[in-house]
Amino acid sequence: PPSSQNNEQGSTLRDLLTTTAGKLRLGSTDAGIAFAPVYSTGTASGKSGRTMPNILDDIIASVVENKIPPNRAPKINAKSEIKEEPKDDKNCIQDDCSKRYSDIQYSWICDKHVLWLRDHKNSNNWKLFKECWKQGRPVLVSGMHKKMNFSLWKAESISLDFGNQQADILNCKDSIISNTNVKEFWDGFEDVSKRQKVKNGETALLKLKDWPSGEDFKAMMPARYEDLLKSLPLPEYCSPEGKLNLASHLPGFFVRPDLGPRLCSAYGVAATKDHDIGTTNLHIEVSDVVNILVYVGIARGNGVLSKSGVLKKLEEEDLDDLLRKRLKDSSELPGALWHIYAGQDADKIREFLQKIAKEQGLEVLPEHDPIRDQSWYVNKKLRQRLFEEYGVKTCTVIQFLGDAIILPAGALHQV
Repeated sequence: PPSSQNNEQGSTLRDLLTTTAGKLRLGSTDAGIAFAPVYSTGTASGKSGRTMPNILDDIIASVVENKIPPNRAPKINAKSEIKEEPKDDKNCIQDDCSKRYSDIQYSWICDKHVLWLRDHKNSNNWKLFKECWKQGRPVLVSGMHKKMNFSLWKAESISLDFGNQQADILNCKDSIISNTNVKEFWDGFEDVSKRQKVKNGETALLKLKDWPSGEDFKAMMPARYEDLLKSLPLPEYCSPEGKLNLASHLPGFFVRPDLGPRLCSAYGVAATKDHDIGTTNLHIEVSDVVNILVYVGIARGNGVLSKSGVLKKLEEEDLDDLLRKRLKDSSELPGALWHIYAGQDADKIREFLQKIAKEQGLEVLPEHDPIRDQSWYVNKKLRQRLFEEYGVKTCTVIQFLGDAIILPAGALHQV
């Protein structure tokens, strides 16, 4: 920029993206992308030609150019070049939090990989959350159900209001999807005798997936939609209008993923013979996700584990001491078991699952991606092998009634 336009501060990300896109709209749009492509002339071989468009390089170049005012040469000081390495952020969080955030009730679980915010009402929670979020770590916030109108989320209430609707219901064991009456699903939610049977007489493990979702949720269930929005944890980040919610500030020319909300309802595995299956197979979300457990049904009927039996099953998991303590608290109601993996372990997990598939005699096609296809629930035996053979440790979290689990985009998880 000319010296008359010298500005000490760099552009904000939004301004930068908006102005860059504006400049580039005059270019070719044959690539069919949101930004018109930027081409550089010349190739590695020296021949004239166009290389592939790289909008990111152009944006980064703008950032770098705007960092140093044109009338000021960068000062190089030999002594200042050698600086003490900054303290590792991960250690810094745990070492300094007790002093810096003494007014926040929190704990670290899963070998200090997950932050647990224990008081959902604390208005300063977002400050500690921000420190943890920089590291791409999951966060657990408990007690969200205390802010909600609990009667709206009971199975019988949803069945009464929407039982005549049609929806896709997934049989979690064989991945068969059928379009059926929603009332049939809810009738069996807590009464095992009313659940569908599969060919061998076993009780089906059903899931009402993403019903309703997004705008349908808002239109079909306005009272529940409003109740959910006012009860979101860390509203600075999670609310659609949150000041730190990036999606709410993106310029209009971005194509956004479906940000929901979605209602996800499933039977528990307690009434099934096979406890090595899940209601949500291992997968990755493309955006950050907040999942609130708004209701836990207690199944009754033949073959169902008692409450003590369920607790015993959960205690067999590789659990953090604080989670074991919560299991013994009679005021807490466990509802879902999560296994979470860091995004950087995705390639190792993908390689491991392809290896297991070959061991089991399954065909592994070149284009097959076991994570994208959501075709695996990694059971306890496989989780142990994953750790022993690839060094990938599972983060096991029990989600109790009212818990909100916040996952960064790219984190792998199964439920």
